[in-house]
Amino acid sequence: MATKIDFLEAPLSFIQPNWPAPVNVKALQTTRQGGVSLPPYASLNLGAHVNDVAAAVAANRQLLMPYLPSEPVWVNQVHGVEVIDASQSTCLQNADAAFTTQPNVVCVTMTADCLPVLLCDKAGTVVVAVHAGWRGLCDGAIEAAVHKMQVPKSEILAWLGPAIGPNAFEVGDEVRAQFIQHDQQAIQAFKSHGDKWLCNMYLIAQQRLKALGVAQIYGGGVNEKFCTYTDEARFFSFRRDNITGRMASLIWLA
Repeated sequence: MATKIDFLEAPLSFIQPNWPAPVNVKALQTTRQGGVSLPPYASLNLGAHVNDVAAAVAANRQLLMPYLPSEPVWVNQVHGVEVIDASQSTCLQNADAAFTTQPNVVCVTMTADCLPVLLCDKAGTVVVAVHAGWRGLCDGAIEAAVHKMQVPKSEILAWLGPAIGPNAFEVGDEVRAQFIQHDQQAIQAFKSHGDKWLCNMYLIAQQRLKALGVAQIYGGGVNEKFCTYTDEARFFSFRRDNITGRMASLIWLA
């Protein structure tokens, strides 16, 4: 068990989701600030797969531990829709979402432009962390995660964390076509930009959640404004820098 520290005393380099989650649901969003990694991974890089110095990543992960009840169940993200039970899993399983109904089990997703989605129910019985890159978002990562929760959809809260914003995420015709093929209303999330399109992943996530019956949605594009691409001081961005670190979105039941 980690040293007991008042959660509200987390450093300003952390973001606490602004959502009405029950008191036993704890969530934490890291930024790039406050770690020991050197450029181009400066400074709180939590990704062990991006060629940063292993000792620096380990030190950065250790910096998180005073704020967590246990080591996060790190997953090997593959831009898919697989959802694992974090309480029954080992680290580095191939998955893009993890859920738990057990206390003190930390679910985590890592991003640097992709959309992190945190989910819980109003009763505080289940939490989920979802990695929704455009492929996973298109193919149904959010839907798969919500299905695993096994609670009424009207009881679910969602928080959308820092991702590349709607004025920075440029995609081609093929990406737009895939989203629209899945759901015609996705056409609202694309704005013409020369021979490309600007894609609003936040809006697509909201559309997918609402289609499932999840109406209580917070965070990016709703009551908070995030863009990993333009906010270089706070966030890593793969699209902006190519070689860069990863941030973590963490959620657990106390």
